[in-house]
Amino acid sequence: MATASASAALTSHGQLLRLAPPGVRANTNSSSNWFGYNQGTLEQGSKLFNSITGDWTVPTATQHTAGQAESSSDWIGIGGGCVDSGCTTTDSTLIQTGTEQDVSSTGAASYSAWYELVPAPSLTISMTVAPGDHMHASLTEVVPDSNTWTITLQDVTRGETYTTTVPYSSSHATAEWIEETPLLIGTNAGFASLPNLTNPGWTSATTNGASAGLKSTEQMDLIDSNGNVIGAPSAPNSTANGFDECTWATTCS
Repeated sequence: MATASASAALTSHGQLLRLAPPGVRANTNSSSNWFGYNQGTLEQGSKLFNSITGDWTVPTATQHTAGQAESSSDWIGIGGGCVDSGCTTTDSTLIQTGTEQDVSSTGAASYSAWYELVPAPSLTISMTVAPGDHMHASLTEVVPDSNTWTITLQDVTRGETYTTTVPYSSSHATAEWIEETPLLIGTNAGFASLPNLTNPGWTSATTNGASAGLKSTEQMDLIDSNGNVIGAPSAPNSTANGFDECTWATTCS
């Protein structure tokens, strides 16, 4: 059984969605730190989210810019995203779990697992994580509206599972499947630079025990400070429960 401990890393994994200023956005669903899929309670007809699942393949991280340290995370979460389809309202709570894929300034890659209850610091899960590993994650409220959650992260490839139950006051207002540039902490504060990443190939996305029914209108692109798209999800797969993600690309097929 894997264990968790306070993270000593200089990144904060699951930051709330950061929308780019209106004059910089490539479109209404653009962010300076997230890309993937985001569902909101208003966009979903007042649906509240009590559980979420998702599977992905840990991407291989390689250096995009020589001499530069770069970081990324893949995670599922409830809260923190766009409440409505136009992303005019965002949420201030976020519970999530996932993996991190980093590259040092010398080009050495490292991989880890974690969970976070915003605004508390993230906790690193003591689990072996490597590129190509099949991950399964779930967040489930023990009893609807109880604000007690079971967090499970499983490395299916290696047969390792971490589970914990925690109290957390959630808005239940959004659900998401995200690849992110984490927040750097300390003297170099700001969002991390994006490494090159292979496709995580998201599958098995559910909310409240049913297929997520992903729609292209729920896509979120990652953009740089000039409004250029540098990370993009694909259209949903044929069963509307998964998608691909491409880094350093304007589109993903």
